[in-house]
Amino acid sequence: MSWLILFLAGLFEVAWAVGLKYTEGFTKLWPSLGTGLAMAVSLWLLAVAMKDLPLGTAYAVWVGVGAVGTAILGIVLFNEPANAGRLVSLALILAGIIGLKLATPG
Repeated sequence: MSWLILFLAGLFEVAWAVGLKYTEGFTKLWPSLGTGLAMAVSLWLLAVAMKDLPLGTAYAVWVGVGAVGTAILGIVLFNEPANAGRLVSLALILAGIIGLKLATPG
């Protein structure tokens, strides 16, 4: 269950990272409130997952899920480049997330 909670925390990290783009420097009220809420939920879920998971693993997976998800949405929503170097790098981060999951006892 902790792994599912951690994955959800990562998805909320993606939400707040993408939300930052829409806040326009926190000058837009509703995107700013949504982004702040996503930040709070993400950190809360991370803290809950860390009750059962090692700190280093949980934090690295949280950041990795957030980085991969945010980069993919940057490509899809904001027409950021999807060149081979970026895609291979994202695949390597994903491989690291999977490796941490497989190498973590329990």
